[in-house]
Order: sequence, then structure tokens, then C-alpha cells
Amino acid sequence: MTVRQVRVWASLMMNTDLISADKKILNAFSIDVEDYFHVEAFAKHVSPSAWSGYQLRVERNVDNILDLLAAHNTTATFFVLGWVAEKSPALVRRISNAGHEIGCHSYAHQHIRRLTPEQFREDTRRSLGLLTDQGQKPVLCYRAPSFSIARDTLWALDILVEVGIRIDSSIFPVHHDLYGMPESSRFPHWRNHILEFPPSTMRKLNHNIGAAGGGYLRLLPYAVTRWAIREINNVERQPAMVYFHPWEIDPDQPQIDAPLKSRLRHYTNLSGMRKKLEHLLADFRFGTVTEVVQRLPLYSNQTPALSS
Repeated sequence: MTVRQVRVWASLMMNTDLISADKKILNAFSIDVEDYFHVEAFAKHVSPSAWSGYQLRVERNVDNILDLLAAHNTTATFFVLGWVAEKSPALVRRISNAGHEIGCHSYAHQHIRRLTPEQFREDTRRSLGLLTDQGQKPVLCYRAPSFSIARDTLWALDILVEVGIRIDSSIFPVHHDLYGMPESSRFPHWRNHILEFPPSTMRKLNHNIGAAGGGYLRLLPYAVTRWAIREINNVERQPAMVYFHPWEIDPDQPQIDAPLKSRLRHYTNLSGMRKKLEHLLADFRFGTVTEVVQRLPLYSNQTPALSS
């Protein structure tokens, strides 16, 4: 999140309770299953070859998320990193057995701009093989590391279709230093023969602003996120896409030696994230990405049934 985005959101803080929640609308709840040392903000300081030397905390954090979802009788989509599935082979089965959907978050968490099409294809297939074998169900949803499908990497969508992905959630319609394609649709739409379900944004002051996940949820007051989802649901009559990472509910995680900007982006407000998730689950209805997509008019009969 940029300083400009924080300022714009701050200007919207008045009258955040004017719109009440409409619990008839089902929103998508998603988790990007990676660990604290995988994030793009630390990519220049933590080499993938060194990952095995870091303390693995993702499994305990996912277990806490599973308990939280069970307490609210909510299902979600877990976009799992293939590397994590390989290191914690029981985790995918545990998520699936709890009634949740397994999605793919790549194998090695590499920004797509750093990959050739063949490298991207191999990375995706490697992850899909692990996730399908462990979960014993088809994997139909994909989210790129750091939302790195943008103007110059749209070729990745064709490869996703080729390997069997039906729903993508990788194009973030915002301006950001690490990702973004602001001209893209803010809501679910068809693109390159795949259904694109972007993370939620609000359109204010001629800008799209991230509204319901990751740093946007963690750094801003909860009232802003609540207001944004209510407006998306009640005014724009669209489902919201919420996303976050297991490390965001882990304030005791080890500290990575990185520049101040990266550390502020990663570590700020970790201690308050779980409470915000509890509020979200109490205030809105959520389900898996596929459950939400199947309710959309644009889904209709344009694609084979999404079965898992």
C-alpha cells in the first residue's frame, strides 16, 4: 500500500456505517499459503536456495486459520505454494478434509516477469502435480505470486488454460510498485478463455484502491474494509474477494533483515490482523472462490461445470 492510497482511504473514513451489510451476497474468502520468507518484499534479501534454512511457521498458522473458519462455519479457498506442499505434505490434505478448496499459488513464488513462458509452465505443472496428488481433487483456481499477471505477462493466462485452470485471481486492477493493471475490470470477467476474479478494489477519486485484503486490510482501520465490502455488495451488487497470508496472523515470526520500507510493509499491525478477520467473518457471508463464481450470471453455461 502506498502513502497516496492511505491518504485517499483516510478521506473516505466519514460515514462508514451508512451502509448495512447484506448477508445475502456470498463473498470469496482466500488465503495465499506461503511463509514469511517467501514474500516479494524480501525477494532481494532471501534467496530461494536459502529457504530451507528458515524456520517453517506456515503449518501452525494455517491450523489457526482452519480453527477460525470452523468457528464461523465458513469455507475458503487456500492458494497453496507448491514448495510449502512439498515441505509439509500433510497440510493440503488437512485443508481439503476440512471442506475447503485448494488453489495453486505457483511452486517457487517467482514473479512472472522473471520467468519465460516455458519456466512458468513447468513451475505451474510442478505445483499442480503436488496439490492434486495430496488433495486428491482437481485444482481449478490459480493466483500468481505478487499478483504478477499484468499487461506484459498476459501470456500466462493462455498457459493456465492449457494446464487446466478455470479461474484466475492474479490481476489486481490498481497502481502498485510490485504489481497492478489498473485498466482491468474490477469485478469477475472473462479474459483469454479464463474467468478472472480480481482482488477487491474501490473506485474513488478516479483511482482504484485496494480494499479487502493483505496490507490494505492489515494497515487500515477495520471500518474502512467493512464499508468497502458493504458498498461492493449493496451498491455495486458484486461479490468481494478477500485475501491474506498465514504469516499476517503471526506477530512472533522471525524478523528478516531488509530495508525499512519492506519491513514496514510486512510487519506493521500483525498483532491486530486476527481480530479483523474475526470481524469480517461475523459481518459478511463467505465461501470458496468456486462457490462464488458458480452464482455469477456471467458463469452461466459458458464453461463446463466446476467440479471438485
